[in-house]
Amino acid sequence: MSDPIRLAAVQLLTGENVADNADKVVAFIHRCADDGVQLAAFPEGCLFGYTCRQDYWDAASEVAFKGAEARIAAACREREIAVVVGSAHRDEGRWYNSLAIFENDGALKHRYSKTFLAGEKWCGNHQGKLPIVTVAGMPCCFIICHDVRYPELVRLPAANGAKVCVFCSCESGLTHEYKLSAYRAMPVSRATENSIFLIMSNTPADPDNLRRDGNSHGNSKIVHPDGRVLAEAGYFGDTIIAQTVDLSDANGSQARRTYSENTGIRDWFQRGCDELVERIR
Repeated sequence: MSDPIRLAAVQLLTGENVADNADKVVAFIHRCADDGVQLAAFPEGCLFGYTCRQDYWDAASEVAFKGAEARIAAACREREIAVVVGSAHRDEGRWYNSLAIFENDGALKHRYSKTFLAGEKWCGNHQGKLPIVTVAGMPCCFIICHDVRYPELVRLPAANGAKVCVFCSCESGLTHEYKLSAYRAMPVSRATENSIFLIMSNTPADPDNLRRDGNSHGNSKIVHPDGRVLAEAGYFGDTIIAQTVDLSDANGSQARRTYSENTGIRDWFQRGCDELVERIR
């Protein structure tokens, strides 16, 4: 391997108590660090159990989320590991379903908020440019759950040099069995069609209550740029899926062909790359 790096998807079932969820996240950060992981991804809404109840968000405390994130930042700094965790933040009086992106020195490098909401009424959606954030030395792009259905959210950053897509989700559960084949196909497609790695961290199913809010179907995975699923979790259980990969395999060739080859969509695509992507170093 010319450029090895160890990636992890942490599959974690959480509830509505932010402090309790932070306890679990910090514990799994230490487990990942013990395994030599350099970048670990946690599910969408990990710090709030992906509840969409309006009464929860009417009473939710910004202080609680900031305190949880401070503890995560401290663990990142202590163990020298980068972490992407599903969180929430307020901006100009509006809540956002977002990812907090921590560098391995504990710095909060960026937030990405979900672009395409899946019916959530409690939060706003991302309106800015698509970020490529260099974290743990890797240029990464980000999608949250329903975003995976919109390929341009990955293709534009991949054509601009993103090598890893971090996909954090809390998709519908096992009672929506008819969706499972699409849920498996889409993250594999986002990796293959762009020639980049993809880390998918999804919430597992709750074996005691498959219909509870905030549970999903698991199947967290790490996908190679050629479409191979290198590691994958089952439906149930809190677990870590880790893989050491060669980052040079992520050359973005499929996405870059759209940018460079003389086709009818080249000029349109180039404008999108130039105008809609920002780099956070």
